[in-house]
Amino acid sequence: MSIEVIVLLVVLAVLAGLVILLYNGLVAKRNQSENAWRQIDVQLKRRYDLIPNLVEVVKDYMDYEQETLREVVEARSKAMAAHDGPREASIAAEGMLGAALGKLFAVFENYPDLKANQNVSKLQEELTTTENRIAFARQHYNDSVMSLNNAVESFPGNMVAGAFGFRRASYFEVAETETGPVAVDLR
Repeated sequence: MSIEVIVLLVVLAVLAGLVILLYNGLVAKRNQSENAWRQIDVQLKRRYDLIPNLVEVVKDYMDYEQETLREVVEARSKAMAAHDGPREASIAAEGMLGAALGKLFAVFENYPDLKANQNVSKLQEELTTTENRIAFARQHYNDSVMSLNNAVESFPGNMVAGAFGFRRASYFEVAETETGPVAVDLR
């Protein structure tokens, strides 16, 4: 064997090793972001389960706020329906649900009897705890997505990613409705 053939074989072996390493890294990052999404799933399920209980307990107190309760129930239904669809649709629906819950919590302040009810306080505390868990899981998910997206977009990983069908993942961003003040109309 000539030296040129040996050098060519070594170069090909190094390139193959590099492709394998990059591919395995992309798989690990994709799996990590999927696992992080599943952690969000657990907390969203918990939120879905708590909302009907909260609505049931407060509906008798909130005579003039039935529209707010209806919005929460509808947003929950849309979020649950979108959950099995494209991730972007699920993220958008979760943003609407978060906004509806924020409005409901703001309305609670105008009902002293409701604030004093121990069942409502307990459910609100559980829901608040769940929202905090969702925020933490969302942060972990977004960190995982950033790592995956960096690997998919950076050279030479982008060449391997393109060849094997790896794509950018979507961030779970906070909807604008959740970042601003909640508007409450008490007419």
